[in-house]
Amino acid sequence: LETCSSRCGSAPTCAAETPAMVAPVDLHKILGELATPGTRTVSVRKLAQVLTQLGESAFSEHTLSSALTADGVKRDDRGGVSIEDFVAWAFGGSAPAKEDLGRVWNFSAGPSMMPLEVLQTMHGEFFNYRGTSGSCVMELSHRSKEMINITAECEKDFRDLLNVPTEYKVVFQQGGASGQFAAIPMNMMGTKGKADYLVTGRWGELAWKECEKFGSSNAACIAKASKYTHIPKPEEWTLDPGAAYVHYCVNETVHGVEFNFIPAVGDVPLVADVSSNIMSRPIEFRKHAVVYAGIQKNMGPAGLATTVIREDVYSGKDRLRICPTILDWKATADSEQMPNTPACWNLYAMGEYLKYSKKVGGVPYWDELSTAKSVLLYDTIKASGGFYTCPVEESCRSRINVPFIISGNDSALTKKFLDEAKKVKLFQLAGHRSVGGIRASLYNGMPMEGVQCLTDFMKAFYDENRS
Repeated sequence: LETCSSRCGSAPTCAAETPAMVAPVDLHKILGELATPGTRTVSVRKLAQVLTQLGESAFSEHTLSSALTADGVKRDDRGGVSIEDFVAWAFGGSAPAKEDLGRVWNFSAGPSMMPLEVLQTMHGEFFNYRGTSGSCVMELSHRSKEMINITAECEKDFRDLLNVPTEYKVVFQQGGASGQFAAIPMNMMGTKGKADYLVTGRWGELAWKECEKFGSSNAACIAKASKYTHIPKPEEWTLDPGAAYVHYCVNETVHGVEFNFIPAVGDVPLVADVSSNIMSRPIEFRKHAVVYAGIQKNMGPAGLATTVIREDVYSGKDRLRICPTILDWKATADSEQMPNTPACWNLYAMGEYLKYSKKVGGVPYWDELSTAKSVLLYDTIKASGGFYTCPVEESCRSRINVPFIISGNDSALTKKFLDEAKKVKLFQLAGHRSVGGIRASLYNGMPMEGVQCLTDFMKAFYDENRS
């Protein structure tokens, strides 16, 4: 413990003056179990105990506290030190890195990569939620005070982050966004019996086809002829002013098409699927009647959907009699998200992700990062002189899901790219089975470092394989 010993002596020194000790492989796990419940901070007293157990000499709380203060290590309101700051200070940053944990850069379209800090928090209290419940969240009763608080905090943080108006209800339902494909017509079709869909990709198409089971489903526009590489101009749409609602998917994960405007549909209620770009940019709720999302892209694990519903729609006046309770928006909201046993673990994971989002700066932070990541990737594609190409019209290219092909969609080069990418820990880059090619999904959990690794690899692969 040479570095720690020198720092905790009478004259604390800088890390450069002494060689850094390599931290134990399970240090993050050890500290995570000692952290204050619900945080990633550990008291100085416990940190002193850890250092004493790891070394041959004793470290007092007072001595360690003085050394931390002298080196300007930040504390929280209770005097605790973040695990990451402590490791960097005490061990010269030599604690197990992402690679040492066996982690890869996961560019999957969903379920997606989550921030490591969120996973570490959940890992630290997996067996004993908050260190006081004596149970894992998966074992808690949904009627317990802990689970009720988890659910309430989750909704509050969601509302805070996205500035959801008070006159809109928020419901959490199982089944993901695909479950909402059925919930939407069953809660909104009413006596009109018809709805319009703007079909600009695979998920808009699936929602449109699901609606056919409950009434007349009109594709007011459909871009399938162009293989979903553009958004038809609004003047080409065939909207029905008598429709119960108009539905559109704001960002298509398969084809990489993203709306950068809100459709003007008159007085007809507008419904938006924001599954793959929620939390990456602000949402104008008052221009929509319903906004919904599966949480497995930017808010947590798969299996849960969050739906935001304007008060007049929430009333249930247009709900079909066949609508099951499990998909009834009003029944879910009126029962405080618990018409049955909810997806407790998903709500907990979502809540931790939302807390982390608040910590790093909320939607403005993710918005700025999404732009920076996508610009870096698109610029790399453009700079390749046609070796890499993106098939989507530039005006509607997604910042979140970036599809591209190699050398005119050369299958051998594509396979080689995917195989060699894995050697540098770049995974889940294959395009959707219906499209092929390459696709990189840049959700909030993917840090800038991961995208930089991808673009560095792309440049090296280009240099090696260009003709």
